[in-house]
Formats: sequence, C-alpha cells, structure tokens
Amino acid sequence: QLQLVESGGGLVQPGGSLRLSCAASSFPLDRYAIGWFRQAPGKEREGVSCISTRDGSTYYADSVKGRFTISRDNAKNTGYLQMNSLKPEETAVYYCAAVLPITTVQGICNTRLARYWGQGTQVTVSS
Repeated sequence: QLQLVESGGGLVQPGGSLRLSCAASSFPLDRYAIGWFRQAPGKEREGVSCISTRDGSTYYADSVKGRFTISRDNAKNTGYLQMNSLKPEETAVYYCAAVLPITTVQGICNTRLARYWGQGTQVTVSS
C-alpha cells in the first residue's frame, strides 16, 4: 500500500554522511513537493527539509542548514536527501512524503499537508 519507497538509511559515525532516496511507485511525484521528516524516540515528527515543485525552491530546518541538501529527479520520480556532518542527536527514523504544494516551501514543510508517506528508514549516528 505504500506509495513511496525509501532507502539509504543505516549506521554512520558522527561526522559521516548518508544519502537517502525516496521513489514514488504509482503516482507522478512531480505534482507534489517532497518533504523529509524525522522522528526521534520520544519526540514529535519534525520537518527537516522540503523542495517545491514549481521552481525548485528549498527549505531547511535551522538545525541542518549548511549540512543537508535536498534534491529531486522528476524523470526518475525520485527525491533525495544528502546528509553530511551527521550528529548523534540526529538519530531518528527519517520519512519522506509527497506534500500538497499549496503555499510556500517553508509553509508546506509540515506533516499536515503530506498526501503520501514512505515507510521510514532508520538513521543511526553513533561511534
């Protein structure tokens, strides 16, 4: 039933990098913004980064600016999140979502506007 399939998570040392991918299986992802969200144990799911459909505008949470890069390849129906200089406190399950593009990229980077969700991929940052 999942409309988005995620991959790329795993165990990485502090300061290391991971690249997450999010592929749409049965719908045109280019109709939606793509969002990346994470949920750490005992915490709420929070927006990490989002990318728009119309002009490729991006949003990053303050905590990840300068270290993470969001991108998309509409021809492949896939979105990506490159994560560099990872910190232990960023250990979480990371979820991608197809998000309704009804406002600014910052405005749509929230869970309420997600239409489809990936299954989540575990990212563990530990030495």
